[in-house]
Amino acid sequence: MVPFAGYSMPIQYEGIVAEHNWTREHAGLFDVSHMGQITIGGAGAGKALEALLPADLGSLRPGRIRYSLLLAENGGILDDLMVTNIGGEEEEAFYLVVNGATKSDDIAHMRANLPESLAFTYHVELALLALQGPEAAAALDGILPGLSDDIAFMQSTTRSWNGAELRIGRSGYTGEDGYEISLPASLAEDFVTALLADERVRPIGLGARDSLRLEAGLPLYGHDLSPQTDPVSADLTFALSKKRRENGGFPGAERILGLLAEGPPSKRVGLTFDGRLPGREGAPVFAGERAVGTVTSGGFAPTLGRPIAMAYVTAEFTSPGTGLEVEVRGKRLPATVTPMPFVPHRYHRAGARK
Repeated sequence: MVPFAGYSMPIQYEGIVAEHNWTREHAGLFDVSHMGQITIGGAGAGKALEALLPADLGSLRPGRIRYSLLLAENGGILDDLMVTNIGGEEEEAFYLVVNGATKSDDIAHMRANLPESLAFTYHVELALLALQGPEAAAALDGILPGLSDDIAFMQSTTRSWNGAELRIGRSGYTGEDGYEISLPASLAEDFVTALLADERVRPIGLGARDSLRLEAGLPLYGHDLSPQTDPVSADLTFALSKKRRENGGFPGAERILGLLAEGPPSKRVGLTFDGRLPGREGAPVFAGERAVGTVTSGGFAPTLGRPIAMAYVTAEFTSPGTGLEVEVRGKRLPATVTPMPFVPHRYHRAGARK
């Protein structure tokens, strides 16, 4: 157990590699209650949030989820988050999940920049669980029958369990099919116990969470994303909706749209290595004797049996197949620019066959 964002968090239960492989093959259960859960509601809530995010929330239908970015005035990334439309015909309402380490700053930023007329609630009373892996749907159906037929990837619904309302979104941070389950903290232990009674489900710690998201090519805030990075350089242009690209109106729009049109000076890329030694965060990247970038995340990929990393690299060296070197402990390790995700995503998209 280690301290993180004011919580005691598990690094591992039985071993990082074992937990990583279990999640890829079965169903891994993560306690992610350190994340911040927020609801924002009232007339004009969508438009108000669009002043802070580059998302088109007007086209986000009830029960749908979107990945987005909280942006600074210069276009730097203050946080990445998930936003769900939980409103109905009578009232606009959105549910946001933000990163644990940044939630206090996120809340302060949103409160300072959203109209006081909106209802803003930070849910300290809620826990958040993530169930991930190819057997996650079957395991959760054992407790909430028929759920897997009700929602696909990036869709959300509510269910009642033991007299309380649960909000369930089909998403996650591993690249696998899975769910994030928001529920009263008072019921979390009972719900976890019920899930772990299924032999397909095991608890998973932060170590495997990091190796899984790295294989999936998913950035981690505070490492691959920061106020010094922008959505274009971070290769997150999919978070800039078409309408917002055309109309702007979000923080840093002029700079971000300029980078989109002209290309960024550097970009987040994947790197693969031969051998067993990985390039770790902060390691410099070289093209010959020229320093061209820095590793932001790196480690061993159990699914691939080799080291991988993410790095920001000068634009001219970002083409797949480009040979580079990463300096580790005074030694240059050969590295190859590789498309991400390193391991293909297996999300259950609408219309997909089971």
